[in-house]
Amino acid sequence: MTAFTSHAFIAHFAFEFRTGIRNKNLLLMNYLFPLGLYVMMSLIMPGINPLFQDTIIPSMITFGILAATLLGLPDPLVQAREAGIFRSYKINGVPALNILLIPALSTILHILVVATIITITAPIFFDAPLPQNLPVFALIVVGTAVALSGLGILIGVISPNARLTVLYSQAIFLPSMIIGGVMLPYSMLPPVAAKVALLLPSTYAMNAFNALAMGGTADFYAWGGVLTLFVGGLTAFLLAWYLFRWDSQNTGHRRHPALALLAFVPYAAWLFIV
Repeated sequence: MTAFTSHAFIAHFAFEFRTGIRNKNLLLMNYLFPLGLYVMMSLIMPGINPLFQDTIIPSMITFGILAATLLGLPDPLVQAREAGIFRSYKINGVPALNILLIPALSTILHILVVATIITITAPIFFDAPLPQNLPVFALIVVGTAVALSGLGILIGVISPNARLTVLYSQAIFLPSMIIGGVMLPYSMLPPVAAKVALLLPSTYAMNAFNALAMGGTADFYAWGGVLTLFVGGLTAFLLAWYLFRWDSQNTGHRRHPALALLAFVPYAAWLFIV
């Protein structure tokens, strides 16, 4: 990469990061929504489910990642493509990879800020236990952010309009909240729901958090789950790059969006292991 392109990448990244704070919708998804629910859930859930006290930090960080990536990442990509912004990028020589990578990296940086806030404040205000292994804990946070950022970018690439963006995002977000380990542990799920949960990155994140960082027990091989998060994220990014379109009006030689389902192959492989 030349000095010029390196400078352009850094400038683009800095702009994207500032947008994540100044844009009201992104500010909501990156900070206000996850931190607001973190406070509310930490006040209410331990009284309903005492076991939640031990998982406040990993559960709320995972929720924050889900909100920032699945609800925050896809829509700006769709809007930019519909507005013709990608065409101007192409004319000015901006690589497609930069268009996909920079929003993901910016979102991951916001996620790390939110994760730090939750990790510091939860023991002080809600008597939540700190992670016992902070380096591994940080690795799992990054792996979860990579996996879900990849899916968020992929959704933005394949969605033809804002309505389907919401549908695709919610198809992953809602099951992740209900059966992906955020609200209920994997061990409490009925067999069918447990199989479906293995298709969700949040299941691997919560299993790894509990077993490797919080001093709990694993429901299945935790380190394999961490590796799956990184592999799944990379697979989703590569598929997004392969399926990327500069212009929604140009339908010639368009690759079929159903190929995006290949992003779930690394997770589906666990159906034959667990």
